Amino acid sequence: MSAGPDFVLRPWEMSDLPLIREAAQDPYIPLITTIPSRYSVQAAEAFVRRQWERAATGAGYPFAIVRSRDRRPVGAIGLWLRDLPEGRASLGYWLTASARGQGVARAALRTVTGWALHDLGVPRLQLFIEPWNTASARIAEDVGFRREGLLHGWQQVGDRRRDMAVYALLNTDGPADGRAATTN
Repeated sequence: MSAGPDFVLRPWEMSDLPLIREAAQDPYIPLITTIPSRYSVQAAEAFVRRQWERAATGAGYPFAIVRSRDRRPVGAIGLWLRDLPEGRASLGYWLTASARGQGVARAALRTVTGWALHDLGVPRLQLFIEPWNTASARIAEDVGFRREGLLHGWQQVGDRRRDMAVYALLNTDGPADGRAATTN
C-alpha cells in the first residue's frame, strides 16, 4: 500500500530483522509494543512470525513502513481488529529515531485510516496515546482524530500503569484521505 510518494506499507518480512534490532534499542518502543526488549535473532524472528499470525488469523493488519527510495524499513503501523464485533478497531504506530520528524507516521496513519474507514468500513477507529507524547497526539489530530478523554491507569507500560488519552475517528466523520466514508 502506498503511503504517499516516499513510503510504502507492506507485510513484515524476515529481512526486517535490522529494523527490529534498532527498535529493540529504543528506550520506549519495547515498552509499548511486542518488540523484544533484548534483541536476539530468535526473538526478532518470533516477532515477525507473530505479525504473520495476526494477519492470518484476522486479529489485525501489521505493516512495516518502508522508505521507497532505498527500501529501508523505518517503522511499523498496525490496525488491530480485536474489538471489531463492537464496531471499533484500534491503531498503533512507531518509528525508529532516525525516521521521526519527517512526516512518515502522518503519511502511514493517513493511509491506514483511509483504508480502514473507506475500504473496510470500520465504524470507529481509536488511538491510545500517553499524554506526554505530544508529537503523536499532533499526528493523530492532523489526520482527523479527536481527543475524547483521558483513561486513568489504562495500560501497563514497563513497570507502571499509565494514563492514556483516547483519540477517535468515526466512519461518519469522513476519512482523512478525502474519500467518502461508507456507512455500516
